[in-house]
Amino acid sequence: MSAHSFDALVQALRRLPGVGVRSAQRMAFHLLQHDREGAVLLARSLEAAVSQVRHCVRCHTFTEDEICVTCSDPRRDASKLCVVETPADQAALERTAAFKGMYFVLMGRLSPLDGVGPRDIGLGKLIERISDGVVQEVILATNFTAEGEATAHVIAQALKSRGLSVTRLARGVPAGSELEYVDLGTIAHALVDRR
Repeated sequence: MSAHSFDALVQALRRLPGVGVRSAQRMAFHLLQHDREGAVLLARSLEAAVSQVRHCVRCHTFTEDEICVTCSDPRRDASKLCVVETPADQAALERTAAFKGMYFVLMGRLSPLDGVGPRDIGLGKLIERISDGVVQEVILATNFTAEGEATAHVIAQALKSRGLSVTRLARGVPAGSELEYVDLGTIAHALVDRR
């Protein structure tokens, strides 16, 4: 293997989030020195995923079919639509087993500094999706970051005049925590959002 091939592998691994040069080098050395079979499996899996995984035409999450498993499940409550930023956020909500409605995955969040606007996060597709006459409530489950809050606000404004109930995930003090160790912003939001 030439130095060029090794460097190309390191640069490819660096494209992963949170992976710097040293981590990428460690991964490359490990795969080549101790797990060549794993390296081939990784390469084949990546190639297959890139060629076969696409977006669901209804909710925009990742799927190998035209319509994902969640959207095609007749037991789901189609009157509730939960808007999330990423498929990972959708998976986290699904693990709770507390939500039995449908999803819409934005595949991002507003970030004007990075040039990401409403069109880039699929706001038009979301409005088209909620216009089916079935959706009654839109639950905004974007992250509680500045970008996530801005995204939720823009979506809420866009849906305001459509006669739908638009709600936001509650936020507050985590279960099992002690108030003296919770940050002040979380306590303040818990007081405002108390029930």
